[in-house]
Amino acid sequence: MALPASPRAKRRVVALRAFWRGAVSRFASPLTRRIILLNLGGLFALLIGFLYLNQFREGLIDARIQSLQTQSEIIAAAIAASATVDTDAITIDPEKLLKLAPGQSYGLDEETTPGLEFSINPDRVGPLLRRLVSPTRTRARIYDRDGYMLLDSRSIAARSNILRNDLPPPVQGDGPAWLDWLRNAVHGRFNTEQLPLFDDIGVANGRAYPEVADALEGRERSFVRVNVRGETVISVAVPIQRFRTVRGALLLSTQGHDIDSIIASERRTIVRIFLVSAAIMFLLSAALAGTIAEPMRKLAEAADRVRRGVKSRQEIPDFTERNDEIGHLSGALRDMTRALFNRMEATERFAADVAHELKNPLTSLRSAVETLPIAKTDTSRGRLLEVIQHDVRRLDRLISDISDASRLDAELARGDMEVVDIARLLRALVEVANQVGREDKVKVALAIEGKRRGEEWLVFGHDSRLSQVVNNLVDNARTFSEPEGEVRVSLRRTRAEAQDGRAPREGFEISVDDDGPGIPAHAFERIFERFYTDRPNQSFGQNSGLGLSISRQIVEAHGGVIHATNRVDDRDEILGARFVVFLPAAAE
Repeated sequence: MALPASPRAKRRVVALRAFWRGAVSRFASPLTRRIILLNLGGLFALLIGFLYLNQFREGLIDARIQSLQTQSEIIAAAIAASATVDTDAITIDPEKLLKLAPGQSYGLDEETTPGLEFSINPDRVGPLLRRLVSPTRTRARIYDRDGYMLLDSRSIAARSNILRNDLPPPVQGDGPAWLDWLRNAVHGRFNTEQLPLFDDIGVANGRAYPEVADALEGRERSFVRVNVRGETVISVAVPIQRFRTVRGALLLSTQGHDIDSIIASERRTIVRIFLVSAAIMFLLSAALAGTIAEPMRKLAEAADRVRRGVKSRQEIPDFTERNDEIGHLSGALRDMTRALFNRMEATERFAADVAHELKNPLTSLRSAVETLPIAKTDTSRGRLLEVIQHDVRRLDRLISDISDASRLDAELARGDMEVVDIARLLRALVEVANQVGREDKVKVALAIEGKRRGEEWLVFGHDSRLSQVVNNLVDNARTFSEPEGEVRVSLRRTRAEAQDGRAPREGFEISVDDDGPGIPAHAFERIFERFYTDRPNQSFGQNSGLGLSISRQIVEAHGGVIHATNRVDDRDEILGARFVVFLPAAAE
């Protein structure tokens, strides 16, 4: 029967499960995996480069060769210099030999011992060779003048002078066959230099070694080989000379694992550093990926919810506090989504307003058409026909304005803005407006303040749409002016105040003044709504109420502002209406 788990153990299990789910979800991101693999790939490439570098290995081999040459010269000189003649044989005094410096000799010379033959006695050289070679972990072999081996340091017993000439043991791995194969493969992969194979000839003639053959000819030579296990073996051969006559050769060679153990130790150190660096790089990459991939995933999911329209209005996660591309992307997506929903809501409102405005003339038209057949007098039928004609004209005007308003956004979005000289544009519009005859004979006057001769006042925009704004404002002012009155248009350079966190902007202000009754206090903003109209002096249906709404839409698309106010005198009496448009100046 299993015992119930403690609350602490349950919390640990829950925490581990939450951590595992979070890790799985995080590393399931392709971007996260790509960041981690790229960072670790660069680190791994650096590791391979370090392992392939042969500078350390070559320097180690050169230093070992120099050490063996020095050691072999000392031993060879000692063997030759410390020999004494005893019944036509050479006797070596070990104690006396150890006191010699490299190149120093003592004892007999050619003048005192002419014609003597010096031979190397293994029984007497063996103890000396063991004492000199054993601490260095090198193998020493002595060959006579004919190339036959006299002595091998491997054959010297450690505690006696007994000579032992054993054949070298067969090469066997110290582990399973697959481990030897793997070790040799890795060693061969990172050992880029191709070296000849070392063959231990045993007691065979030493002239098989090129370095021994050269030493018997009186020349020193070194050789670098690899054994069957892929280990580096360095051998140095020097001649043993007495009275400038070669008496034999000394061959010193390293053990197979001497050089490679040092290199392997260095590589193990590099691998350990790599593992620690890889772990740190992995954690840092995961943290970096978390700050990139996770916000991107949340933004993508939010954008997908907006596309599916799961709710009426979706919010994009706010990462704008981050001062990087993710923050900029989040702000752009939030602005885009807000503009999208605002456009959708505006479209819905526009459709509802259009349906309402079209319903009124259609209802009136239907009523007139249904009443016409039962009209009894010509006067009644004539009045009904006038109503029908009026409603048809009103429908035509509404449909034209609605079509223009519906095309406006698309035209502003597709068309490229160009530099427009706003002063020249106003002059042309005012001139055309005065040339067109009107029954009320209302004139239009233009005043440009502070403009120097030849100076261009430039804005970025669509000249046709900006002309439409000015024409709408001038036509609107004319309809509220007295017959033979005047509408005044003025242009001046100004500086807009900072709004919505934006810095003040340089630009131009266009004012359109009339001498009409002014604007009611409650209608300063309502007059810019679609289909709103308030003209007490005109019959119903003469205007669609879209002109000012379209004008505001165009001005805001150009980055400007439009508002309405009343002109008053010192006694606060209304002198007329004023519409003010601000357009930002084009950057030079």
